[in-house]
Amino acid sequence: MIQIAAPSFDETEIEELRRCLESGWVTQGPATEKFEKMIADRHEVSFVRATTSCTAALHLATMALGLGPGDEVIVPAFTWVTSAHCAEYVGAKAVFADIDLTTYNLDPAALEAAITDKTRAIVAVHLFGLAAPMREIREIAARRGLQIIEDAACAIGTTYDGTPVGALGDIGCFSFHPRKVVTTGEGGAVTTNGQKLAEVVSSLRNHGATGLPKDGEPQGPWSMTTFNRLGYNLRLSDIQAAIGIAQMKKLDALLAERHRRAMGYNRLLAHLNDIALPKGDAVEFAGHTYQSYVVRICDGGRARRNRIMAEMQAGGVQTRPGTHAVHRLGYYTEKYHTQPQDYPNACIAEDTTITLPIFPGMTDAQQEKVVELLTAGMKAV
Repeated sequence: MIQIAAPSFDETEIEELRRCLESGWVTQGPATEKFEKMIADRHEVSFVRATTSCTAALHLATMALGLGPGDEVIVPAFTWVTSAHCAEYVGAKAVFADIDLTTYNLDPAALEAAITDKTRAIVAVHLFGLAAPMREIREIAARRGLQIIEDAACAIGTTYDGTPVGALGDIGCFSFHPRKVVTTGEGGAVTTNGQKLAEVVSSLRNHGATGLPKDGEPQGPWSMTTFNRLGYNLRLSDIQAAIGIAQMKKLDALLAERHRRAMGYNRLLAHLNDIALPKGDAVEFAGHTYQSYVVRICDGGRARRNRIMAEMQAGGVQTRPGTHAVHRLGYYTEKYHTQPQDYPNACIAEDTTITLPIFPGMTDAQQEKVVELLTAGMKAV
């Protein structure tokens, strides 16, 4: 079976893990700080705070921005579910906006139409490694007084108009899940240029710790950390960070290999007329890193797409749909009575996209087999 994704590990990770274990410091500590600095340097951002997952990062972001009951947060209708869940975690309301089918990212016109007097923030998702239209999103946010959370789960190394994502909004969130370009097994990170936001995130991920007491008592081994806010344990361990350090050292090579494979798919699939390929480098300002290579079947809808995927699975190639039309998931339909027709492009994307295998070490023969089975499946059904 050709897997949809696979991590890239070698002696680099083993050596960093050995160094971490031999140090005796395996909870959050010096390795995490080093990993955070590597992300900060690469994404040209002042503060990075590593977390247990991107879901945790998104949760921390909504809390740090002070979102809560009565607030609305606009989210693309086609994304991973936690892009919307992060608003719901804090008692705010996730409000959906449709996507641009050519990019699968937020449609600025739909974003503008979704804003109400209760809107406080926008979740700008850089889906599949392609940057969202940040010029338009930032202009709308500035004009309407809104905060921006960048959901950069898929976008380590992604740029927009030459600038790395993660510092284009108020706060950014990254994922290091095994399907991502850089992985720590599970893990995430919050990025920001706001010192106060970074301080709040640091506190919230560490049980709500607020530093040593300032009551005039001399400080010493007896001093206990204060906890003046309710927090969580969402810290990344140094064991995971050690893997992240090794992965970040290879980031340029990993991105180059993905880009080469994506261009290979573009070339090998160019003969198929009823399939939409990723726009990638053709999208103005947006540098695609191809965390996922997603195609869309233009004719036949969900039933045909599913049959094609079944044919590919039977032939030994693993695939997945692009992601969810979140407004069709049970939690949101039951709570907000959302309907499929409310966000038609998101529904089309969920029903007709196929994520093809792309991973480090993929061979020409494997890629050609994927294309052969996709081609055969499309002709058969």
